[in-house]
Amino acid sequence: MALAGVPLIMVLGNSMLIPAFPQIREAMGITPLQVGLLITFFSIPAGLAIPFVGFWSDRIERKKIIVPALIIYGIGGLISGLAPVLFNNSYTVMLAGRIVQGLGAAGTAPLAMALVGDLYQSKARNKALGVLEATNGMGKVISPILGSLLVLLVWWSIFYVYAALAIPVALAVAFLVKEKKKEKAAQGKSLSAYFSGVFELFKKKAATLLIAFFGGMLALFTLFGVLAYLSDALEATYGLQGVRKGFVLALPVLASASTALGTGFLLQKKPNFLKSAILIGLGLFSISLVLSALFQTIPAVLALLAVLGLGVGLVLPGLNTIVTSSAPEEERGAMTAFYGGVRFIGVALGPPIFSLLERGGPVMLYGPWAVVGAITLFLAWRYLQPPKSQATGSA
Repeated sequence: MALAGVPLIMVLGNSMLIPAFPQIREAMGITPLQVGLLITFFSIPAGLAIPFVGFWSDRIERKKIIVPALIIYGIGGLISGLAPVLFNNSYTVMLAGRIVQGLGAAGTAPLAMALVGDLYQSKARNKALGVLEATNGMGKVISPILGSLLVLLVWWSIFYVYAALAIPVALAVAFLVKEKKKEKAAQGKSLSAYFSGVFELFKKKAATLLIAFFGGMLALFTLFGVLAYLSDALEATYGLQGVRKGFVLALPVLASASTALGTGFLLQKKPNFLKSAILIGLGLFSISLVLSALFQTIPAVLALLAVLGLGVGLVLPGLNTIVTSSAPEEERGAMTAFYGGVRFIGVALGPPIFSLLERGGPVMLYGPWAVVGAITLFLAWRYLQPPKSQATGSA
């Protein structure tokens, strides 16, 4: 439960902010692209820092990084919150806080995933990773609603909530998680030798890991791009505001979270379903985007958002299991860190790219990613190889 709180807190960093985009843009006098960069300036520093954080987590106890990272995450939120209060709505100060917050986020969810990989084995690992992915998704469910409520109070209060929530989770990890000591061999590796070993490991399973990394990035790129686009479109086009808009934005991630949790439990009982879950999820992902380009009514938007979330919820737990099971414990932190970094890059690129593509209409907005999803589906069907224990169902 303590570890499940880590991805829950981390995901608030972006998802809770998205419903406030129109208010932030109006209050600070910035463009839609600039407000989207508040996601980018959080996610890119996180993505770049994660591999190095993973290196250190394989040398020392992972929670010795997770706990300070959560505190830094909270401090970054406070810095951004000071921009409208003390610095006359300074966009620069707000971006600086988001960079600090992103650097803190680098030591959170990916390392929690690696630590779960250390503590649990085989079928139990599927279940535990499903719980982590579900709490990640539940954070995305709660955060649009929470963000919409906080905007009704005052929009910049969102930044202070980050610190208020990060501290209790940091204390829970510090006192409740029991982690074994690292082997001296892992502690003594140099940075170059360490990454060289991970690169060699990656080469041995290149096709499977490339598909897993790209699939995770594509799922989150599209999900956050769609959410950022709809944050404005639901108000401008459909007249939905406040908490009603928050509930609509929460729909795809509610579907994703509940499906991820169910998928994790299913993979514990039927591990040989892992590849099928990924393929079905990618199929639903692509179909939802094709139909989103064709149908624009509110009922259609709601239904297709749910299907998109369902697809993402089927894809991510399986990919998480493939990545965490691909490396031995002494290199697992780096492997999951690279994976987490790629996912963060997807989140970073989604909002600004969707902001640029919306000028081309629904087909330009959704069509390219439907095609990319279909190509990924074919490559996964052809080349994706689940871990042997998952493929055979053995312990």
